[in-house]
Amino acid sequence: MRTLQELLRPNISQLEPYSCARNEFSGKSAQVFLDANENPYNAPLNRYPDPLQTELKQRLAQIKGVQPEQICLGNGSDETIDLVYRCFCRPGKDNVVAIDPTYGMYKVCADINDVEYRSVPLNTQFDIQAEAMLDAADANTKVMWICTPNNPSGNDLNEQQIRIILDLFDGIVVIDEAYSDFTHRRAFRYELNKYPNLIVLNTMSKAWALAGIRLGMAFASKDIIEVFNKVKYPYNINLLTQQKAMDALNHTLEVSKWVSTIILERSRLMDAFTQLPSCVKVYPSNANFFLTEMIHADDIYNYLVNKGIIVRNRSRVSMCNNCLRITIGTKAENNELLAALRIYDIENKK
Repeated sequence: MRTLQELLRPNISQLEPYSCARNEFSGKSAQVFLDANENPYNAPLNRYPDPLQTELKQRLAQIKGVQPEQICLGNGSDETIDLVYRCFCRPGKDNVVAIDPTYGMYKVCADINDVEYRSVPLNTQFDIQAEAMLDAADANTKVMWICTPNNPSGNDLNEQQIRIILDLFDGIVVIDEAYSDFTHRRAFRYELNKYPNLIVLNTMSKAWALAGIRLGMAFASKDIIEVFNKVKYPYNINLLTQQKAMDALNHTLEVSKWVSTIILERSRLMDAFTQLPSCVKVYPSNANFFLTEMIHADDIYNYLVNKGIIVRNRSRVSMCNNCLRITIGTKAENNELLAALRIYDIENKK
């Protein structure tokens, strides 16, 4: 296993982070703040937010079962994805390995940072193959990207195959668990102390129903989080987002009810799809969506758009020919989708 210093970009190892006013002051309480060139009016929005989101991390740590110093918060998970490249990957020199198909931002961030992106196809069951992932790596491979439950396929990836990668790959392994609240599998964030090369991503956008506030989480060792905190922009999480997240974290029971309802609706909707003449196959899902192969996905997608119903056409994604991705909505929304598809099947019956 390469050390953290060996994995970091040299300039990041030597980086002197920006020192903001809110970082420099700590200790005793104060009531007069004349240090940050803020406007004295329009409290509390006139003040810069806590750059390290201390209170929010303490509450998240209690809920997520980690330590506060093992958390970095980002402007959505996309910021934490980009941080991985900025911290570990030398532009034009290093490369990353990722499962395929998967979440598209891993590749977009690689392209932005001028990092070679090596895709390794999942097997025909949309599952990961550790040997193929490891074979794709070389001395300049810094990161491996794994998403479980995976997007767009929706399934949990084989845990033993993931552990083989964690044990044998000597770089950073990122496991994106954006949809982990919708599966019964134990989250990998509980194993940070076992795997020092592990980074686990999570988000407030899915189970917590807060996509609009843009709050993503990275869980990792204290050493990795310290690097992230040096590289991220000082005030990346605004005050309103921090306040809204804190409020949501006090309503965990309601969130659990939402998740349970979504899982029940997922099962009902997937079963209903198997009865549709236009449906070829419904793939297993442990997320808040499922992937389904249709006879004419493009036609059905356009038909639904004309009915004011928007799903995701994944037909141009590798291994997803003629596939639609269906997000689980409310019962009423799901019924409207099913009704439209049943009418489509009647109209196109041969």
